[in-house]
Amino acid sequence: MAFSKQQSQYESEFTKFLKELKQKDPTLEEKQRAGRALLWDKAPIDLDARRRAEESRVKQQPYVYQPKS
Repeated sequence: MAFSKQQSQYESEFTKFLKELKQKDPTLEEKQRAGRALLWDKAPIDLDARRRAEESRVKQQPYVYQPKS
């Protein structure tokens, strides 16, 4: 088929845009990883500290706006 040769050379506008953007700012991917680490990558949970925090939490009454009688 003639398609395979043409498709291997095809490059979408979006791909071209990304290549240009990365050429203009070579540190872009590093900045993206730093942003992801800041917002999404979390430290492992200390299960013992979490258990102690849950045990020390003061129980809230079911309906906070109704005073106890």
